[in-house]
Amino acid sequence: MRRSHPLILGGGPAGSATAITLGRNGTQPLIIERQRLIGNALCGGFLSWRTLQQLDRLGINTEELGGHAIDHVRVFAGKLMASAQLPAAAIGLSRHRLDTIMLDHALAAGATLEIATVRNVEGASVVTDCGNIESDDIFLATGKYDVRGEARPKSGGNDPTLGLRVRIAPNSGLTALIGSSIELHMFDRGYAGLLLQEDGSANLCMAVRKSRLAEAGGKPGALLTELAAANPALADRLAWWGAGPEPDAIASVPYGWRALDTRSGLFRIGDQAAVIPSLAGEGMGIAIASGIAAAKAWNMGGGAAAPQYQRSFAARTKRPVAVARFLWERGEQPWSAGFAVRTLQFAPSLANLFAQATRIGDQ
Repeated sequence: MRRSHPLILGGGPAGSATAITLGRNGTQPLIIERQRLIGNALCGGFLSWRTLQQLDRLGINTEELGGHAIDHVRVFAGKLMASAQLPAAAIGLSRHRLDTIMLDHALAAGATLEIATVRNVEGASVVTDCGNIESDDIFLATGKYDVRGEARPKSGGNDPTLGLRVRIAPNSGLTALIGSSIELHMFDRGYAGLLLQEDGSANLCMAVRKSRLAEAGGKPGALLTELAAANPALADRLAWWGAGPEPDAIASVPYGWRALDTRSGLFRIGDQAAVIPSLAGEGMGIAIASGIAAAKAWNMGGGAAAPQYQRSFAARTKRPVAVARFLWERGEQPWSAGFAVRTLQFAPSLANLFAQATRIGDQ
């Protein structure tokens, strides 16, 4: 059995932020990632002004990222629409590009990458399809996917939330519709976030209750057709999708969950630390902040610092996750979503307040 010290399970934004921060302190971690060819994760294409500041501290600036500029938000509910300026400039960026750039920086900082699938975590032993690895200190950065032995509790009750993603190829018509905005389309038991990315393509990321999908026969494509019929603005955008492939999906996303504690030697980061409802647009911010905070804690106190780090990070994410959950639960109810949009029409500054309240604060 091999030994590695420390070990990062997952090479996404959280794992890469950890590796970069450890590398700056002279540590060379091993990153376990399922594949070297980086695909596009389900969601996470919005990088807020706070996230861009965090990336800059890691040595990754906005010019290198090359995202699509975003400066305001539009919120839709049925035929209603409200628009407001964002507190500061943000960008739309594909997860393929973000994850590739961050992993390259992690490797340049001294990390080693191994391609393998993690099967199980048993204390200090990590079981992969390429053999077992021993490590006293493990950074769990597997995103929304759980690892046997350290899985998060099941959540969502009898009507869990599913994640769906549609990519719409670049076209001038859709670019004219979306422009420099990030859009939120609210509907019964769900919502969709839509933005343009660096290559001109559009990323539509949805959170939908299982019961709503079941009413469409369990078929995401049929659900989109039904939603387009009831939501004119969403129909205008989906018209550019056409008869595309079935949306990507992930089951039972535990929105609102936070890790309140952990054992010594196990640092939960990214979605393994806190899962903010995606309508807040702060998932990447939380992922990167958790990686930086966990690495700093390890630098100061080794694996024994994990429980204190976890409690501290849970406190940092309490407000943004709670506010985002409040907005999500009201946004998926048609009557309250309509009321919210009408309120924003008369008081667009409220959008600014909610945007600020859902950002993760500095350590």
